[in-house]
Order: sequence, then structure tokens, then C-alpha cells
Amino acid sequence: MEIISTKNAPMPGGHYSQAIVHNDMIYISGQVPVDPVTGEKILSTIEDQALRVLRNIQAILEAAGSSTEKVLKVTVYISDISLWGRLNDVYAKFFGSHRPARAVVPSGELHFGFQVEMEAIAFK
Repeated sequence: MEIISTKNAPMPGGHYSQAIVHNDMIYISGQVPVDPVTGEKILSTIEDQALRVLRNIQAILEAAGSSTEKVLKVTVYISDISLWGRLNDVYAKFFGSHRPARAVVPSGELHFGFQVEMEAIAFK
């Protein structure tokens, strides 16, 4: 088992790792829209938040020796399901022709007032 840690994604705010690699599988902890360089919490549009989260996931994948093309499944927690179409547009542009399995969970209020959090599973 390998713990993944990169300064190119937000550092954990609690007792967890950014990701764990086991048997060439990468398990990425829930990522929220925080800029890893400035520490700024992105609280603007759902589009800005979704893109920041996806970039954080991408940075963790790269640190683990993988890429977005190797994502198997994404779980999306969204504060308001009415935002889903806008978030899905960003998600579709980000992944392009790659279509990982996905679950969308309307969660209600998220930490710090974020509108989205995502976790992912990928292979190395």
C-alpha cells in the first residue's frame, strides 16, 4: 500500500490521505474546490468549483503515476441537484471521450458552503 501526497492538490484537513494505491488501484479521497497553491476556497460558480475539483483529482492521479484516462469511477456529491446540468457540462468537457462510471449524490449542504465534492477510483 502506498500513500499519495502532492502539493499540487489541497493537503488533507483531517486524518486521511489524498489517495491510497493498492494493487495498482488508486483510491482518491473526496476533493473540494480549494486552490492548492493559495489555499483559497473557491466559492464562486458551480463551474469554477467543479473545474477546481477535477484539476485537484488530476494532480493526485499524476502524482500516483496515472491520468484522467484511467479513471474507473467518480462519485459526485452535489449540494443542489438543480446545479447538475451545469456541473455535468464541465465534467464532460474535462473527461472528453472518456466516460468513467459515475454516481451523483444530492447531499444538501457541504463543508464550507461548497457546492460540489468528488472522489474517484482509477488504475495506475
